[in-house]
Amino acid sequence: MTTRSVEKIGKTIEEAVQDGLEDLGLPLDKVEVKVLDEPSRGILGLVGQKPARVRLTEKVNLADEVCEFFRALIDHTGLEDISFRSSFNDGTLELEIYGDDVAALIGRRGATLDAVQYIVSIVAGNYWRELEASGNPQERIRIAVDAQGYRHRRAASLERLARSVSERVLRDGREIRLEPMNPMDRRIVHVTVQECQGVESFSEGEDPFRYVVVTCKKAE
Repeated sequence: MTTRSVEKIGKTIEEAVQDGLEDLGLPLDKVEVKVLDEPSRGILGLVGQKPARVRLTEKVNLADEVCEFFRALIDHTGLEDISFRSSFNDGTLELEIYGDDVAALIGRRGATLDAVQYIVSIVAGNYWRELEASGNPQERIRIAVDAQGYRHRRAASLERLARSVSERVLRDGREIRLEPMNPMDRRIVHVTVQECQGVESFSEGEDPFRYVVVTCKKAE
């Protein structure tokens, strides 16, 4: 990601700015203007006359840059019937993939979707650091990638599983180990189990084989 910048001189600040806008091909609201030298008329308006000098730097929106990268990433998959829409809510850039070929970007239990989200999050962090270093600081953003509501459906399925397993643990009095899950899925299970009376949960193992154990709550 590169941020374009030009320096221009003119008889007036307005003239120098206009020259810079034409060079960059951008409107005024898309650039940051820094006045480096104020114009001066000099002695008797002639001797020592000094022109205005300004620097124009293109404004870069972090979310827009991430969307451009995501669009290129999706195009690079070679999948024909696939697109995405974006929205920005409470500091999170939400990227929703849709289309007939979307299943290829979900993968088994969302593994491919998780990998895509991880890649985009890494790139967003790199872009943010570049903007900080270039003097164009912006707020960091979180990334959430979904595919036609898959994560919502997955969360609902895990909540049902957690409640069902909790009931079995209470009925049989034996702990139950669930299949390995990613951190996001484990969190959904833990939160749901906490809402069930008489049971508790914890995680065991090492990623990517870390799993949740649901057991009867120990008497206090």
